[in-house]
Formats: sequence, C-alpha cells, structure tokens
Amino acid sequence: MVDFQLTEEQKMIRDMAREFSEEVVLPHAEEWDREGTYPRDAITKAHELGLLNVTIPEKYGGAGMSTVDEMVICEELSRGDPGFGTASYHTMLASFPILTGGTEEQKKEYLGRVTEGKLAAYCVTEPDAGSDVQALKTEAIREGEEYVINGSKAWISGAGYADWFFVLAYTDKSAGYGGLSGFIVEADTPGVELGKKEVNMGQRCSDTRGVNFTDVRVPASNLIGGVENGGWMNAMKAFDHSRPAVAAAAVGNARGAMEEAWAYAKERKTFGKPIIMHQSISFILADMATKIEAARLLTLSAASALDSGERATLKAAHAKRFAADMCMEVTTDAVQVLGGYGYSEEYPVARRMRGSKIYQIFEGTSQIQRMIISRELEREL
Repeated sequence: MVDFQLTEEQKMIRDMAREFSEEVVLPHAEEWDREGTYPRDAITKAHELGLLNVTIPEKYGGAGMSTVDEMVICEELSRGDPGFGTASYHTMLASFPILTGGTEEQKKEYLGRVTEGKLAAYCVTEPDAGSDVQALKTEAIREGEEYVINGSKAWISGAGYADWFFVLAYTDKSAGYGGLSGFIVEADTPGVELGKKEVNMGQRCSDTRGVNFTDVRVPASNLIGGVENGGWMNAMKAFDHSRPAVAAAAVGNARGAMEEAWAYAKERKTFGKPIIMHQSISFILADMATKIEAARLLTLSAASALDSGERATLKAAHAKRFAADMCMEVTTDAVQVLGGYGYSEEYPVARRMRGSKIYQIFEGTSQIQRMIISRELEREL
C-alpha cells in the first residue's frame, strides 16, 4: 500500500520547522534580501534546534533521520524564505559526496564537523563550465603525499562562510569526465582565495561567490574515497540526494507565494466583492494549489526511493525539473494576482518570484533534468 500520510513524529518535525520559519526567518527575510546579509545567526539557531543536516548518520554525530524527514524540513524553511533555504542547505550539499563515497576517516572528521555546526561549500561549477563537465579546467596533480590544486570555481553558495570545500578537479584530463576526482579542501589552506560576493537577481542572502585555488596543497588523505578518477560518478550520486531537496525548497517557496496571494485575494475588492470571488482569480489560485501538490508528491516519491535504498536518479530528476518550473510559474502567478502591488518590492511575492529562477538553473538546469529523464527512460523502456 502506498501511504502519503506523515507520521506523528514527522508532523512534529514539520511544526517545529514551520514555527522556526514564522518566528526567525519571515521577520528578517526582506532585510536579508535587501542588504544581501548572510543569515549566519539564524542558521546557527536552526542547527541548534536539529533542523539542519538531519540525514547524517548517528555514528557521525548526526540525527540519522530519513530523507522524507529532510524534505519536510526543507519545504518549511524555504516557505519562510527561498534564500534562507539555500543558505541553510549548502553544507549538506557539500557533505553528500563524503556520505556517498568518502572513507570512514573522512566521514568521521568532516561529517563530525558539520554536526558540530561547521559550514561547508560545494565547488564544482567554473566560470566556463557548468553543465558541460568536460570543460572543467581545475586540476589536481599528485606530488608525493600531497595534491597540488589549481583552478577557479564560480557561483559557490556559502563560500565566504565555509570551514571546508568539496572540490571537483581533474587528476587525468585524458580520461574526460572519468578522470575527475573529489577533494576535501580546508578553507584556510594557503592559496585559497575568495572572490567578491555576487549581487544576484534573487536569494541574495545566500553568499554566492567565486573561489580561486592557486598551488593549493592538500594531503593525499583528502582525496575522497582514497581513489582517483571516481569523482564525477560520486558527485552524480550526491545529486540524487540533493535534487529532491531543491524540489522541496521550490515547493516551500511556491507555497509561501500562494498563501500570500490567497490572503491578498480575500482582502482586495473589485466590483463590490473580494477578488477571490471572481472566477478568473479563484482558478489561478486553484491551479497553484494543484501544481504545488503534484510537485510535493514527486519530491516525496524521490525521497522515499532513497530511503528504500533504490537508485533514485530518474525520480530525483522528475522532482527537481517539475518543482523548479512549477515554482517559477506559481510565483509569477502570485505577482499577477496582486497586480501592481505584486510588482512592488514592498510585497514579498516579488522577492519570491526573483528567488524562484535559480531553482531552474543550479544543481542541473531544467534542460539537463530533461536530458537525464530521457536517458533514464531509454534505459528502462
């Protein structure tokens, strides 16, 4: 039997995350976005409440919660603010390659740091290489018991506050993407230089910036898994875990926009009655609700597959693609419902709409997700 009901424990987790968003995130979201302020204190509070990095196993100091639990939390945090949702999740994104491919020593050390409240960042994208991984230029050359890393990464969320980085670099360029390896790089290693904070369209509190690596020496023990040339496949496994989380965040942001549009539609009057009584508006709101529900179910399906130990590449791509596109549609419609007020930065739907676009871009664009879906279907059919 398929059961989409949350357990009582999951409802408690959801309610705690919702209360946190109401009391800590929503009151500051506009200021964080306007000023581009990284919400470090709020992230610390979320960590102390046990709302972050929840799927790290107990033996590494984590809560050992399920992926479904994590999706419930991600939705609520991004319902508070999409930028906060991203800022509070980048550490888990960097942790996944260690979870899926790290040695036991790496897991104990670096996942242990995360459970203690340290932050991390995921360094894959480069100035001239995003979806085209074979265009990556960062290299790691072995010299004795060290690797020397040279290259530049771009659009790295949380880079300015990270304790360590996951870095994807070539150890064998002749092998194409099969010659990529993953490394753990301490943020204070000589030769690591942070770029300027980018001023983005939306989610401005997430501290996006470049990271340059110039003759950065890391011990060979920081090669993830201890084996060269397995970095790309490990990074892809990590995406199977992180893409449903992006989908959950998109659901949360869309839900927040729908709630704001719904509240406005009940108050705003035209032709003698609230605009929610006009079919043209009520149908928009109804479609929002249906799209959000569908995206949530796709997200929970992917999360449930991961919890069951299934290969979740197809389900993760379905969820991420649909939820990202849905969020852009729903937040745009929310602006439309508010009319001129929706176009004003005084109302939060404008911030939510700006914050939606990135879901269609990072961790694999919507176009890349369609490529993955078609490839996976070709394998199955």
